[in-house]
Amino acid sequence: MRAIYKRELKSYFYSFTGWLFVAVNLFVMGLYFIVYNMLMGYPTIAYVLQSIVFTFIVTIPILTMRTLSEERKNKTDQLILTAPVSVGKIVLGKYLALVTVLFLPTAFMGILPLFLMQGGEFIMGVSYASLLGFFLYGCLALAVGLFLSSLTESVVIAAVLSFGALFVGYIMPGISNLLTTTGTSKVTTVFGKILSCFDMVSRFDTLSSGYFELEAVVYYFTAIALALFCTAQIIQKRRYHVSGGGLKVGAYSATGILLAIVVTVAVNLGFNYVPEQYSSFDLTENGLYALTEETKTFLSGLSEDVTLYVLSEEGAGDADLSKTLERIADQSGHVKVTYVSPAKNPNFYQSYTDMQPSSGSLIVEGEKRSTVVDYGDIYTYEMDYSTYSYQTTGYDGEGQIVSAIAYVTTEDMPVFYVIGGHGELELEEKFANTITKENASYETLMLYSVDEIPEDAQGIILNAPTSDYSKEDAEKVINYLKTGGNALIVSTMAEGEMANFKRILDFYGITEVDGTIVEQDRNYYYQNPYYLFPEIGSAEATVPLADGLVFAPFSKGLSYEEDTTGEILYTPLLTTSGSAFSKTDIKDNSDFEKGADDIEGPFTVSVEVEKSTEDDGISHAFVVGGESLFTTLADDMAPGSNVKLFGSIISILADHESSVSVPVKSLSMPNLVFKAQTAYIAAVLCVIVIPIATLAAGLVIWMRRRRR
Repeated sequence: MRAIYKRELKSYFYSFTGWLFVAVNLFVMGLYFIVYNMLMGYPTIAYVLQSIVFTFIVTIPILTMRTLSEERKNKTDQLILTAPVSVGKIVLGKYLALVTVLFLPTAFMGILPLFLMQGGEFIMGVSYASLLGFFLYGCLALAVGLFLSSLTESVVIAAVLSFGALFVGYIMPGISNLLTTTGTSKVTTVFGKILSCFDMVSRFDTLSSGYFELEAVVYYFTAIALALFCTAQIIQKRRYHVSGGGLKVGAYSATGILLAIVVTVAVNLGFNYVPEQYSSFDLTENGLYALTEETKTFLSGLSEDVTLYVLSEEGAGDADLSKTLERIADQSGHVKVTYVSPAKNPNFYQSYTDMQPSSGSLIVEGEKRSTVVDYGDIYTYEMDYSTYSYQTTGYDGEGQIVSAIAYVTTEDMPVFYVIGGHGELELEEKFANTITKENASYETLMLYSVDEIPEDAQGIILNAPTSDYSKEDAEKVINYLKTGGNALIVSTMAEGEMANFKRILDFYGITEVDGTIVEQDRNYYYQNPYYLFPEIGSAEATVPLADGLVFAPFSKGLSYEEDTTGEILYTPLLTTSGSAFSKTDIKDNSDFEKGADDIEGPFTVSVEVEKSTEDDGISHAFVVGGESLFTTLADDMAPGSNVKLFGSIISILADHESSVSVPVKSLSMPNLVFKAQTAYIAAVLCVIVIPIATLAAGLVIWMRRRRR
């Protein structure tokens, strides 16, 4: 075998074929490396490899087309067929020579991360997992090309067959997904799953995402082994035909190939039954696919059966979400994941909700209740103002699912009453869903319809009333707070005295500053001095906002005196700079000149209050001076941050004995930064010098060989 390996390897580099293959791959690698890593600053080579893998469709057929077909055409294969070497060693020797040629440009790509580390924080695990997937994909493509080369003596036909097979393997994910998602018959679905066995690229994509699956590695190794075995069987058949074996060996060959296919399928199917936690490893920097310890603890203590209905065809939905679901199901025997095809069961959702969820959404059903996790909430988005389009910034699959499981299994559901009847702002869907995510429920309460706040109230929400409370309504609220009630109070920009609403604020020793805050420090506002980005204080409620911004347009200042008796504890959450002032007479949105009657800052925009009550209890409240703070428009300006603050407040007021709150996992990556001169030198070397030098070396060797 060693002699065959050396002979084949020399043939690639004594001719121009091997050098051309290496040079073309180096050129394409270098080009995408410069664009993605040096210029765009991506801290991983996964994007480069995913972008250039298509070149194998063209380059590998050129490399493999002569391997066996030309020897068959020139009758030089007779020497091999009659040599005292096993067919397996012949095939393996030729194949390893091909793999060596592929290894050279792959090794070059493997060296580049060592250079990229000089430009900042480089994601090493994802990069080398992607490089392994790239190499294994190429090895499988070589095995396929070698097999097809053994079927014919025509070099052109071998190249065309290889190109066709690799092209089909490259587009197979789209074909199989199309059949499984749009087909309504069982036959179509099964056929789509069978075709997925010929999907050569999805496993590479999985490894490139930082999710190291042993199943993907096993698929490539078994598929390579099957292709090489079939190649050996083709040669074996011809070898025995030369010896006069003919028909007998033909039957043996078919049986052997069939048995090899069965073994390959069995091995791959067997890996589907290995628990995800043992067969897959998360290599991402932020643990995108791994479950947090909090989630593992919660799921291990689960005692109630929960079913997660995924409104998608199995294998055709979101890959990241599918991985999270698999890990959650593996973690607890009480969790079952069931895929429901929207094409086959379009009305399935009607048993759980009136509004049709988007495709890919989840319906979580427990013994007590059910809830819907809309697919739109699985990811978080941020507006890119350079392109005026939303960019995906975070993955919240684990958080949404675990919160939903906790919601459907919680014994006593905390209830928040949203006070209505005074022109309050409607609690928008995004914020209403946040209450549900915090394993609580909410109801609208008209104070005129009750004698007192219901006893089961975990808290009340006063969301920017535009008309004043009656004296009786204000008393109902104050009496509730005196007994240790909790509240989220959003101040208002309404005209008039609002005397009774101010009495509620006065219960906590808080008064509203006249006017609207104008921020003069450019670091604390966006475009317009009324559009505040206040400073975020250190408190339990602001922990989810680390390194984030909260947008608080047109806010009022809140004033209070620190209590020396210890009866009231104030914790400022959002504050302005010292140069801010409150404008008392606003003419329009462009009027932010400081007048003589305007009030000097700084101001508190939001504050947390804890007040001791007469029965030795504590009334816990959060007061907000910006009526637009908890609106979708404001949240879109600091994507997700305003909702995070709202959710954190609700979580604290809910005071769960066992709270499960998994933070959103960031998809943002730190950019690599290189000097322009460094990028220029790298571009010249990777795109011009190294590929041309490789071609020149190959050309010189080829010319010298021809002269002999």
